[in-house]
Amino acid sequence: MPDDHILSPTPPIADAYSPEQIALKVEAIGIRKAAAPVVPTVTLGVLAGAFIAFGAVFYTAAITGADAASGPVRILGGIAFSLGLILVVVAGAELFTGNNLIVLGWADGRITTRRVLRNWMLVYVANFIGAIATAFLVHWSGVCSNSGGGLGKTAIAIALAKTELGFSQAFFRGILCNTLVCLAVWLCLAAHDVTGKMLAIVFPITAFVALGFEHSVANMYLIPIAMLTGADITPSAFVANLVPVTLGNIVGGSVFVAIVYWLAYRLRPDRLS
Repeated sequence: MPDDHILSPTPPIADAYSPEQIALKVEAIGIRKAAAPVVPTVTLGVLAGAFIAFGAVFYTAAITGADAASGPVRILGGIAFSLGLILVVVAGAELFTGNNLIVLGWADGRITTRRVLRNWMLVYVANFIGAIATAFLVHWSGVCSNSGGGLGKTAIAIALAKTELGFSQAFFRGILCNTLVCLAVWLCLAAHDVTGKMLAIVFPITAFVALGFEHSVANMYLIPIAMLTGADITPSAFVANLVPVTLGNIVGGSVFVAIVYWLAYRLRPDRLS
């Protein structure tokens, strides 16, 4: 690879990788992800759906019994939700929203459109399976009856607020959400240790949760768990939320992060002539 020198020599452990080095790492990781076999990709995708669902359960518990509109409570909920991406990054899993960064390798001509779409399709379906399965497990566990049924009421309130969003609101909140999620992943790649990766995740994820942005994989858990708990939400209302949020997530991660950093660090001069 002509850019191998960017990663060598390795910087001192106290130093973060530079943005140029991160761009190269994102491209190399994307190439591996796009070429990965079906079974490990789907297996890790199911895990990611479950991991994000765990973060969503923790978020729901964290804000139960408090004023959900309060700024400090929203920040606390965001910190709790960060558990999901920490598990994905540190434990290892395939998350659809993070995999939107594969577009950087596509823009550089290293990954075909077919491979990008193949990865996204496999991971999206696998994330859905993992999130839905976790929703059923949480429901069967009786967790939603905790705090005198308060956790279940909170889950319903969260889901109703999501399904009441119009298409454009859900779409733009999806853009803003995955811009922050992919920036969290980008920052993780600057770190050399687990502690650094965890800290890199917490602030962007807390921000998107506190600001009320929309994450498609989180909603694959948050809306079904409310439906299982008794919320008056139809499957069509669930889909009506998931479609614009997913499209917005794709734009936020692929365009606002991957393409922007490709233009900044990976666009070769010969392509401008």
